[in-house]
Amino acid sequence: MTLVKAGLVVLDCAEPEKLSLFYRELLGGEQTGASANLVEIRGADGIRLAFRRDVNATSPSWPRPENSLQAHLVFLVEDMDEAERRVVGLGGRPTDTKDPAGPYEERGYADPAGHSFTLRLVPITAPKQG
Repeated sequence: MTLVKAGLVVLDCAEPEKLSLFYRELLGGEQTGASANLVEIRGADGIRLAFRRDVNATSPSWPRPENSLQAHLVFLVEDMDEAERRVVGLGGRPTDTKDPAGPYEERGYADPAGHSFTLRLVPITAPKQG
């Protein structure tokens, strides 16, 4: 029997209501819970995120090379340019300006509170035939 049924990533921020709206819009999701200091959402694909109030929150400093990334989110997308327009339209900002190395096309961003996340292109595969 599985003891843990589900998990969620919690981001600390000064304004959880405002940041949860950014991610609800980006993920096509809905708010699933809220209290004075915590807002939880579920994206259309089932991803669960929460945003905890920290009145002393400061934006992460990544991508400065002297600091580690610590943690960030990766969202899989089928249309990178459309996803980028959506992120920027919602108040996010690009952080990676160089061509990424590796087998995947990825682009880095920061949400309105400064948390880093990555959009990764998912190759569309044709259905098997025969």
